[in-house]
Amino acid sequence: MRVLIIGSGGREHAITACVAKSKRVSRIYAAPGNAGIAELAECVDISVMDFEKQVAFAKDNDIDFVIVGPDDPLVAGCVDEFEKAGIPAFGPRKNAAIIEGSKAFSKDLMKKYGIPTAAYETFDDPDKAFEYLETADFPIVLKADGLALGKGVLICKDLEEAKAGVKEIMLDKHFGDAGNKLVIEEFMTGREVSVLAFCDGTTIKTMTSAQDHKRAKDGDQGLNTGGMGTFSPSPFYTKEIEEFCQKEIYEKTMAAMKAEGRDFVGTLFTGLMITEKGVKVLEFNARFGDPEAQVVLPRMKNDIIDVMEACIEGTLDKVELEFEDNAAVCVVLASEGYPVSYEKGFPIKGLEQFKDRDGYYVFHAGTKMLSGEIVTNGGRVLGITAKGENLVKARANAYEAAKWIDFDNKYMRNDIGKAIDEQ
Repeated sequence: MRVLIIGSGGREHAITACVAKSKRVSRIYAAPGNAGIAELAECVDISVMDFEKQVAFAKDNDIDFVIVGPDDPLVAGCVDEFEKAGIPAFGPRKNAAIIEGSKAFSKDLMKKYGIPTAAYETFDDPDKAFEYLETADFPIVLKADGLALGKGVLICKDLEEAKAGVKEIMLDKHFGDAGNKLVIEEFMTGREVSVLAFCDGTTIKTMTSAQDHKRAKDGDQGLNTGGMGTFSPSPFYTKEIEEFCQKEIYEKTMAAMKAEGRDFVGTLFTGLMITEKGVKVLEFNARFGDPEAQVVLPRMKNDIIDVMEACIEGTLDKVELEFEDNAAVCVVLASEGYPVSYEKGFPIKGLEQFKDRDGYYVFHAGTKMLSGEIVTNGGRVLGITAKGENLVKARANAYEAAKWIDFDNKYMRNDIGKAIDEQ
């Protein structure tokens, strides 16, 4: 089988590594890929948003199966284009990917079908938003409606901060057209948990749980990022909570999307908040989380191609997902200054340390090959993942492995999974 993977980040590197383990796969291509993915696949210089070139490449190279990684192409209808060409593609169609593409849509869906989530209001007029804030309780959460690279969420502690946030999102268009509409949501406190699930439009099967660290700095300080590190499984996601979520969130969401004529086929990411008043949905994403995929996929025992095919063919109910009885921690090595401004092009040393080391992974997120050496090419540069028999050991292994890598302006949080030690 010849597989084409769309994307260029750490998530796509984790997916590629998983696909490379499949005995059914003879050749992997990535569009556009990155320097790490290039060790497992042939990278082709095609943008994630150039569907015409992607489809033409797939036809010319007898591609049997396509996996679409990032949110932007999914929301824009990448899977639909491959389906029109008769090429099987894993990921939700455009009409289902809206569950991530519009926060207003997903909040309205949850309200309509009784899926637990935070109280909210939606605005497309900034003046109405300002007016609403005058009577709101604080802290409060502002969310740009559209896609904003995981950064379109502001937590505002008072009225002044909230008004500045509305201006930033709706008037200054800091997140572009994503801010044409705004969701204002109650602030929830508790433990955050991320759960990825395979879906075939009817059946939903969850993977092992994970927990992300969004803020740029230690102690959950600083700006929101695309994710500074993760651990899996989450000790806070108990059997009791899992059973509640399966019935009241996951299955209800699948049924709701089907009822709306938007059958969801692909990977559904559910961000959960475990509050004093029960579990509520923070957000839905229409793809593997990043960096969550970097701790979940290395623990999966199944052949990922078998599972993805079952999703497309509507036979997921016949698949039993299996994960290793261990733990994994990912520490993101970023460029100093991320997520605002940072320099690129610094040589990366120490990558060879990961060769032939069982249980250790270096997933490339922002790298490229320049004059024969791998250099930094983004805010999040690498995801250093390590497994261990439990979370405490996996965390120690990940931080030890993070020392093997060096580049100018290297930055990382030092408290990924610290909550584990406090258990």
